[in-house]
Amino acid sequence: MAYAKNLALFYRIISYTLKPIRMKYTPINKSLFKTNRLKFAAKMRSNSLAIFNSNDIYPISADSTMPFEQHRDIFYLSGVDQEESVLVIFPDCPKEKHREILFLKETNKHIAIWEGEKLTKEKAYETSAVKTVYWLKDMEKIMFEIMTQCETVYINTNEHYRANVETETREDRFTKWLKNKYPAHNVAKSNPIMQQLRAIKEPIELDLIQKACDITEKGFRRILDFVKPGVWEFEIEAEFIHEFLKNRSKKFAYTPIIASGNNANVLHYVENNQQCKAGELILMDVGAEYANYSSDMTRSVPVSGRFTKRQKEVYNAVLNVKKEATKMLIPGTDWAKYHVEVGKIMTSELITLGLIDKNDVKNENPEWPAYKKYFMHGTSHHMGLDTHDYGILTEPMEANMVFTVEPGIYLPDEGFGIRLEDDVVIQKSGAPQNLMQNIPIEIDDIETIMNS
Repeated sequence: MAYAKNLALFYRIISYTLKPIRMKYTPINKSLFKTNRLKFAAKMRSNSLAIFNSNDIYPISADSTMPFEQHRDIFYLSGVDQEESVLVIFPDCPKEKHREILFLKETNKHIAIWEGEKLTKEKAYETSAVKTVYWLKDMEKIMFEIMTQCETVYINTNEHYRANVETETREDRFTKWLKNKYPAHNVAKSNPIMQQLRAIKEPIELDLIQKACDITEKGFRRILDFVKPGVWEFEIEAEFIHEFLKNRSKKFAYTPIIASGNNANVLHYVENNQQCKAGELILMDVGAEYANYSSDMTRSVPVSGRFTKRQKEVYNAVLNVKKEATKMLIPGTDWAKYHVEVGKIMTSELITLGLIDKNDVKNENPEWPAYKKYFMHGTSHHMGLDTHDYGILTEPMEANMVFTVEPGIYLPDEGFGIRLEDDVVIQKSGAPQNLMQNIPIEIDDIETIMNS
């Protein structure tokens, strides 16, 4: 009995002392998510509703799970950053309160003690600006009501050009349930709309991406003071994540590449387990996330603090391609044609370096030009909530799209590879804005910092 009384007292105390769920990042103005929903609703068919689900928490083994990562679409539209959440958008609903609905996992004192308190209905509104919030237990009842009032339902599928998903997602399971229970409804896809909307960033989003880039800058400057012959790649990785966490980032935006010497010639090298030797270069493809928004940086630096003559020649060739490619990122640019033009610039640089000659170019395969022997990947991709973000590559570039610029030259026979990468915002007119303009990239700047 005494134990029960003490436990009850503990529950009462904890209910007063526990604060609502907080992420590492500072709160985002809910106007962003309201704006995003309005933009999505404007592209929906008449008398239709759209549904977006959170991601699962994925198991590892036993009772271990992977850290939760919110599905970027529901985050984009609501700001809700917790599992077992569902957003419904129904602009033409006869009942005004059901034109926007959030369904959330109901919080309680037990959950608060073991996991930390989840969103309350009040906090959900403060986060999302969605006024109508129900617990998940009421979802089937509410869904039946609103499904009888609509003709079309938008389901959310992953149609990104790089997607290769083998796991059945929470969204997949929900779609199966929905189609089985309501087979007479028309079905539409939300992804084409999301691809268009997410590609063009709102000012608040650009600020968040800039914050992620600023945190990446802090990490890079930290390692410039740290790198020396004998350090290990994983030690450099540790220095980055220390600085990221210290500045409210929860993790790397993607698996980091810390590639010394010939490891740089493996494009997706992620083992990061080799010792860095004097005279080598280290290629670091690293970015911090902030509030689920990504940054994406690549720098190549000398282990010994000084570039060799040959390393400088190749480095400056890559840097020149990057600068010229960046100038082409303006409204109206065609993504495919842009890469053809970048290829021409790279071809010129490779000829100057003596890596290919005019005869190689004359006899090249148009499907795999001569420059591809040393620069085999693309130059730019959309960036935002995902590192390889949404964007329709067959449509012209527009203002407020964010692209990476990341040319490289890879020389396995010479024992090094160089890639340089920044993130830029296309402007309505003029040159794009480089969100990483404060991150050292010129040879003199890097050598000065490393030897100061």
